[in-house]
Amino acid sequence: MSLEEIIRVGRGDRPADLLIRNARVIDVLSGEIVSTDVALHAGRVAGFGHYEAQASMDLEGRYLAPGFIDGHIHVESTMLTPPEFARAVVSRGTTAIVCDPHEIANVLGIEGISYMLRASAGLPVTIYVMLPSCVPATHMETSGAELTSGDLALLLPRKRVIGIAEMMNYPGVIAGDREVLNKIRIAGHRRVDGHAPGLTGKDLCAYVDAGIHSDHECVTADEAREKLRLGMYIMIREGTTEKNLKELIKVVTPQNSRQFMFVTDDKHPEDLIELGHIDHLVRMAIAEGVEPMTAMQMATINTAAYFGLKDVGAVAPGFRADFAVIDDLEKVTVSRVIKDGQVVADAGRALHFKSESPARGIRGTVNIDNDSIVDLSVKAEGKLLRVIGIVPGQITTEKLLVEPKVVEGLVVADPERDILKIAVVERHTASGNVGLGFVSGMGLKRGAIASSVAHDSHNVIVVGVSDTDMRTAVIEIAKMNGGAVVVADGRLVASLPLPVAGLMSDQPIKDVAAAVREVVGAAAELGCQLPDPLISLSFLALPVVPSLKLTDMGLVDVERFELVGLWED
Repeated sequence: MSLEEIIRVGRGDRPADLLIRNARVIDVLSGEIVSTDVALHAGRVAGFGHYEAQASMDLEGRYLAPGFIDGHIHVESTMLTPPEFARAVVSRGTTAIVCDPHEIANVLGIEGISYMLRASAGLPVTIYVMLPSCVPATHMETSGAELTSGDLALLLPRKRVIGIAEMMNYPGVIAGDREVLNKIRIAGHRRVDGHAPGLTGKDLCAYVDAGIHSDHECVTADEAREKLRLGMYIMIREGTTEKNLKELIKVVTPQNSRQFMFVTDDKHPEDLIELGHIDHLVRMAIAEGVEPMTAMQMATINTAAYFGLKDVGAVAPGFRADFAVIDDLEKVTVSRVIKDGQVVADAGRALHFKSESPARGIRGTVNIDNDSIVDLSVKAEGKLLRVIGIVPGQITTEKLLVEPKVVEGLVVADPERDILKIAVVERHTASGNVGLGFVSGMGLKRGAIASSVAHDSHNVIVVGVSDTDMRTAVIEIAKMNGGAVVVADGRLVASLPLPVAGLMSDQPIKDVAAAVREVVGAAAELGCQLPDPLISLSFLALPVVPSLKLTDMGLVDVERFELVGLWED
């Protein structure tokens, strides 16, 4: 389409492709709801009012909203390939996401990012990519790849790559680490996203000085206010485990709302099916007292404006015709979705969907030295044991000091006190690295649960009552080339295969959700008290979120940003 052509259509000198009649346009730019017709041409908005058109669509007074945008998500954490993820969320009104393929990059490096770009091309949800800034996230774990500033510079020119993703190495930023700062420098005019849980005062000022202007890790209203006052954009996160919306929404006012956007970060299949995607966050915000228009802005134009996406996020001339048709504004009931001027979902179902083979070009990624898991014993070498304390509903953990249960000179799991053994087994190069520790809050009374999804390096993580069951669980993960399992009495009880990089399934969302339910249900039968043990388990290896975590190299004190022993001195 030429510029001259769209101008002629906008003037009414030639027919538009489609006229959407009797719409109540949610105008997120003016903050008004406007009753009008909307003319579309070549996938974009040509104008408002009556136009001649080759076809028409009567909304009969329904709301026409911009398509929703998720400002920060790891698609791999849904356990779905990009095509299946798009199929799941498009009917909920999502027409764009900003993804950080950090998970697959830690397994496969540039090869993994290339797969995500290839697999997400031509979908009814535009998948923009922020390049992973921390692969590996720290020097205290073994990942499957390393991405330097030079590697990222080579990827920046690729289509739909729009910036540098969450800079988790905030100690490196503050200390002026040369390579860390180079990753910020190469972004140029593009955004660099933040990740600074608990960072405050002058250290936070220094972090912002570096050119990092967003954060999705706020968990308290006070934390959000401090970052807001320093000019940061606050990404209000509501995922499967990280549930921060009700706390952070308290900070949103008519005066500052344009600095806020919605993100899901990590979302499991069953939540996508049962609750929805960004539409769920909009509903929650409205229920918490936010004006519907403000909530809509946070789900659309705020996100687009932050990332510099100049032609999405609003219903206005020149913008892409990406819309959600909404029947009830407060309930956010999406009945139809239009992408680039075409209906791509109707009555809750994605239409005319084509995608490539989900796992084409992805090699096997689970390589374990079986000898390394023969002996998982821990010798008793002190009086007080450092134990990871799970915080329900959060990815942060507590530092606990407990007197261990010792049998014949070895520290063993103590399910009566909910103290279980945890191990992280390196799975990229079969190095034989195994980190051992203990965790409280999982609740298992017997058996073991394991997964190859373990942020951020995605080694195999396993928690159990019995060393034998823990070993069996790790072996079963290797047999499947990745996934999650529950084992009891030396027998496989439930499994979720994730053969695509050990992170994603090659099956439809309903089948994945059913397998997740089976694994979660099996864990519950063994005593697990967590509503979603898989996602809770996956974050116990994340050494950039406080306080105590475990990697294949050992126990990490995140505040001290160093490996520590199991025993308190």
